[in-house]
Amino acid sequence: MVRPRPAAADPELRHVIWRDLVTMRPSDGLIECLHPLPWLALSFLLAGAGLWLLAAPATFMFFLTALRLNHEAIHHNLGFGPRGHRRVLHALSALMLGSNSSVAFNHLLHHQKIGTEDDIEGRCGNMRLLEVLRFGPRFPVETHLYGWKQGGPQLRRRMAIDLALNLMVIGAAIACQWVPLLYHIAAMLVAQSLTAFFAVWITHHGCEEGLVARTQRGRLFNLVSYNMFFHLEHHLFPAVPVSRLPTLAARIDAAAPKLAKRLRMVVPVLQRSIPSGEVR
Repeated sequence: MVRPRPAAADPELRHVIWRDLVTMRPSDGLIECLHPLPWLALSFLLAGAGLWLLAAPATFMFFLTALRLNHEAIHHNLGFGPRGHRRVLHALSALMLGSNSSVAFNHLLHHQKIGTEDDIEGRCGNMRLLEVLRFGPRFPVETHLYGWKQGGPQLRRRMAIDLALNLMVIGAAIACQWVPLLYHIAAMLVAQSLTAFFAVWITHHGCEEGLVARTQRGRLFNLVSYNMFFHLEHHLFPAVPVSRLPTLAARIDAAAPKLAKRLRMVVPVLQRSIPSGEVR
């Protein structure tokens, strides 16, 4: 697990109060675990009715909220013990396909080695848009292979569990020929192929020196996106749960006004300018 290490690039960050945001109770973690389920149920319902154009956005929201939950489990931010967080990763592997144990290995390495040749996850952040879209289908394959080769026997055992769960879900879909489940598997394969773009590129491309990631301001947009675009804040203080990143972002803006002026937005057209007097 990556422990909180505020970036040393801006001394003002030392004044950010963040430790009170860290503690999560198991009940808080259970609430986090519920976020993807309504979207999953809605996508199955719409796919079963043949409403594919409506099912697709529901599936996207399921994958987004599952990524958030997976991310919290990786950083042990759910208030569970180590075994509980591993179980969440295994369960999400079955629902999202692929091995989230491998994702965890590469993501923690991304935090430790960001911007280096060892940053397997983050390297696509330096690609051009069309390049990262072409690279997308290779991204989960290459990261899984890297995790298998470099992660050691314990990670390989966990990856084997994840992949066995994948085979069980795919086998069940083929055996029962249930349309919503077949649709879900196809949608997850597409989503995994776009992960390099949605989960890495849009939060890391075009960042100037000293800013390892982008962020987002705007209450409505962050509500709809489940706070997943407070990515710079996450890199600065990875022990702070996603649900509390808006509070952390406000504290960073107040404590580090020079940094606040340099922020790069994930969606620049939705950038909220900081009113004069808000940050001093």
